[in-house]
Amino acid sequence: MASVPSLASSVEQRVSHALASALPEAGAADPLLRRSDRADFQANGILALAKKAKANPRELATTVVEAIPTGDLIKEIEVSGPGFLNITVSDEAIVRTLAARAADDRLGVPLSPTAGTTVIDYAQPNVAKEMHVGHLRSAVIGAAMVEILEFTGEKVIRRHHIGDWGTQFGMLIQFLLEHPHELDHKGGEGEVSGEEAMSNLNRLYKASRALFDSDEEFKTRARARVVDLQAGDEETLALWQRFVDESKIYFYSVFNKLDMDIQDPDVVGESGYNDMLAETCRLLEESGVAVRSNGALCVFFDEYKGPDGNPTPLIVQKSDGGFGYAATDLSAIRDRVGDLKADTLIYVVDARQGLHFKMVFETARRAGWLNEDVKAVQLAFGTVLGKDGKPFKTREGETVRLVDLLDEAVERAASVVREKAQDLTEEEIAERGAQVGIGAVKYADLSTSASRDYKFDLDQMVSLTGDTSVYLQYAYARIQSILRKAGEARPAAHPELELVASERALGLHLDAFGELVAEAAAEYAPHKLAAYLYQLASLYTTFYAECPVLKADTPEQVENRLFLCDLTARTLNKGMALLGIRTPEKL
Repeated sequence: MASVPSLASSVEQRVSHALASALPEAGAADPLLRRSDRADFQANGILALAKKAKANPRELATTVVEAIPTGDLIKEIEVSGPGFLNITVSDEAIVRTLAARAADDRLGVPLSPTAGTTVIDYAQPNVAKEMHVGHLRSAVIGAAMVEILEFTGEKVIRRHHIGDWGTQFGMLIQFLLEHPHELDHKGGEGEVSGEEAMSNLNRLYKASRALFDSDEEFKTRARARVVDLQAGDEETLALWQRFVDESKIYFYSVFNKLDMDIQDPDVVGESGYNDMLAETCRLLEESGVAVRSNGALCVFFDEYKGPDGNPTPLIVQKSDGGFGYAATDLSAIRDRVGDLKADTLIYVVDARQGLHFKMVFETARRAGWLNEDVKAVQLAFGTVLGKDGKPFKTREGETVRLVDLLDEAVERAASVVREKAQDLTEEEIAERGAQVGIGAVKYADLSTSASRDYKFDLDQMVSLTGDTSVYLQYAYARIQSILRKAGEARPAAHPELELVASERALGLHLDAFGELVAEAAAEYAPHKLAAYLYQLASLYTTFYAECPVLKADTPEQVENRLFLCDLTARTLNKGMALLGIRTPEKL
């Protein structure tokens, strides 16, 4: 079905047309329409136009009003102040527009006319290392942006740039070679748990690190093993692959707990670009973008200087011939633009890596790999803080394990569900507990602007009141309960009915869903979608308190209010799904 024009865009078109009639010399003029607390919408564009045309703004506004027909779409329009237009749409227009949205599976949300191909780099854990709270935001923000962009029609290619290469693998592989049963599984064949996989990796990492630090001969053998790994020695690569496979068992178990789908082909780690590194360096050096400095291959920038006032270079290749992160990141850009044909690259990476990515993107621009047709963006995120406002640590000062955090969130949520549950089995309480707990963690992250730090407070996250996912999930479950109790009555739009204030407010907000999704996609701002959904649940709560649904005055009013309930539920369900959050039918 074709997309449904919003009331705002329909009103804007009418006012714009009237402006063009009243002031033909101005051409296509923007009425600067926005929502208003004085009417449904306010148009502020006349003041600037009048100034340009040296006309009296209030007189021009009056002329414009006379050219706008009222009745079907616009109920009334008045000139306010120095030349603002206060516009009220008709109840009939609200219900008709919502009925058109309800008739479409996409709720009338248009596909983007400028959709292209985006590669999004997110959820980047390190092989043989435990995932901690610092890994949470990249995964959650990245997964939400994938859903939002795909919903607008973008072709999205996921990339998980895992840390699976580097000098520490020499130590790990050499230790495994000398202690070949360290990665064996207790249960023999069959399914291996993520916990067991991580326990094996942790034990092996600690033992190999202790040996590396205390035994000079082992350290020498480990360093030689790095050379074998980089040279592609078969035995060394086979052992390296065991670490990668074992780590994936663990990663996937954590992502599964986070209710996130990570596919094998999307995991392309640092090692995936090894074959391109030498060529990347050659291309940069031959084009003059990078130069040799003290034996290292560097790119210099006038605008980035160190504390000593000297330029801070991006080191692409070290003086010993080793490749740094920059060489891998630049090779990844070449691959994503050249082979994957991306026109947008998004990196969901900690804000503290901002300087690195600015230099990498500028280098790629100078080399011609990024240009006017291809843009790269760092979707930078802030730090997760504890309740004390300091970086989140355990009482012992350790980094918090992500698995422990998620398990505790689910536990807390299950107790909240159990308190409220009336007809749920223990199995259902556990299932809802997982959906509510994981939803609470995701929503707390996504309802904060990505660039800001946020406090991780589980008590607040699983609260039934305030700006939490539980509040939204309960609003959805409450609507489902009403729809189940409706008996013979069915949701049906009745444009002929008058609406009360809370019905109008809910209806106008429902109509803005498509424009909001487009804005969240264009600005890479999932927090704007979270804010919209919270406001939707709040407006629904007011409507529910003020408007009897099943006991409304007439059968038509019952049907119309059920219709508003149903469309609210569908919008909540779709919006939450775009954030990666489940909406249980019963809570």
